[in-house]
Amino acid sequence: MSIDVLAVYPGTFDPITLGHEDVIRRACQLFDRVIVGVAAGHHKKTLFSLPERIEMVREAVQAYPQVSVESFDGLVRDFVVARGGKAMVRGLRAVTDFDYEFQLAGMNRALMPDVETVFLTPGDRFQFISSTFVREIALLGGEVDKFVSSHVLLRLKAKAHALPGAAPASGNS
Repeated sequence: MSIDVLAVYPGTFDPITLGHEDVIRRACQLFDRVIVGVAAGHHKKTLFSLPERIEMVREAVQAYPQVSVESFDGLVRDFVVARGGKAMVRGLRAVTDFDYEFQLAGMNRALMPDVETVFLTPGDRFQFISSTFVREIALLGGEVDKFVSSHVLLRLKAKAHALPGAAPASGNS
């Protein structure tokens, strides 16, 4: 009998970075199916709309047939439980992430005791990448091509060009 283990990787992905993509790749090696849950992000001011973020994530994961991309609104717990997730994937970049993520994992265990939180670290070259830094650098005209896929870079450039007062993002594309 084969067990089909579903993991959910929730996040805002504003935008998806090479670090996120690396965590997804690693999750695919551990789980039969992975749902990337793109949060509506009402509590955050996002640069990209929810449909834009979903499209960028779908483009990033198209090489992985076991990955699907869905949006969710509300508690991550409700989304994971509704999808039948057995694990929730969280990426850890640095020690500073661990403290927050450890507390969050404890809260999630209290809310959904049948779902394990699995921490995955991205490869060394992705340890320092954050969506926040990528957005800030891009909007100030800096080069971000080492941190995001080419399809994301194009969208960042378009956003930077369209926003008043922002410098166009640069990159070697």
